[in-house]
Amino acid sequence: MALRHNPRPPGARKLAGALEGWRIRVGDYRILYQIDDDAQTVTIVRVKHRREVYRWLSSHNLP
Repeated sequence: MALRHNPRPPGARKLAGALEGWRIRVGDYRILYQIDDDAQTVTIVRVKHRREVYRWLSSHNLP
């Protein structure tokens, strides 16, 4: 998968709440990332096992 070619591939979901960005599942992992369309950049925020990413989000008061 190459987010640089298509930062919103099928299966990507927009995050809701305080954290702006996107998430996508890759196997048992979640990639949380932000897209800056003006600068044409994708910034990876977190890559964690799917169980751990939701703990991380809840510990940061994010949905």
